[in-house]
Amino acid sequence: MSLWQKHAIFEKNSIVLVIGILVVIAIGGLVEIAPLFYLKNTIEKVDGVRPYTPLELAGRNIYVREGCYLCHSQMIRPLRDEVERYGHYSLAAESMYDHPFQWGSKRTGPDLARVGGKYSDDWHRDHLRDPRSVVPGSVMPTYGFLFKTDLDFQHVAEDLKVLRLEGVPYSQEMIDNAAKDVATQASADSPDAADLAKRYPKVQAREFAGNSGRVSEADALIAYLQMMGTQVDFSIYDDKANIR
Repeated sequence: MSLWQKHAIFEKNSIVLVIGILVVIAIGGLVEIAPLFYLKNTIEKVDGVRPYTPLELAGRNIYVREGCYLCHSQMIRPLRDEVERYGHYSLAAESMYDHPFQWGSKRTGPDLARVGGKYSDDWHRDHLRDPRSVVPGSVMPTYGFLFKTDLDFQHVAEDLKVLRLEGVPYSQEMIDNAAKDVATQASADSPDAADLAKRYPKVQAREFAGNSGRVSEADALIAYLQMMGTQVDFSIYDDKANIR
């Protein structure tokens, strides 16, 4: 019996074909899944990655609420063109506290995984109020209303409690000081800034939206944007050989 005749058995008998497909899928699945049971952790911990501050978390919630993720991914793939344009490719550990994570390949706008510190607060303010004033070809809608809307953070402690149930390591001290930490981070000269920095290393505290004396939704969103990609020191990585 020739090789073609043997293959014809699968072509002519749908039941045999289905069984063959299931066997191949089962073997492939075992090869990919079985090694994971021998790993202590499928996500390697990386120095510098910490949970979001209450203000950054509020900004992230606004980011999701306004559908920013529909046009901006937060996943730089290990491809040369992406790394040269956006920066070091994304690490799994950077999203370990995201629920849900903001990965994806749909990009009407640029990837934002490394946007933190790339532009000034003034640039972000102008961009939110009138995107075309800084990016002439932008199709992004305006978000000026965020500057006029006070941030509602009276329940931010409950948000931290829920995330702790999902595995984010928020301490009781972080939860107890959640509301105060929002006001502290959105202030330029708060006496509690040192305590905030102890709870959240590398935290940035200032009037992000330029609204002196109040905390707006724009403060939270800009604080979140300015944090992206700033937690990990990528200068210690040398992965050029792994970039395709």
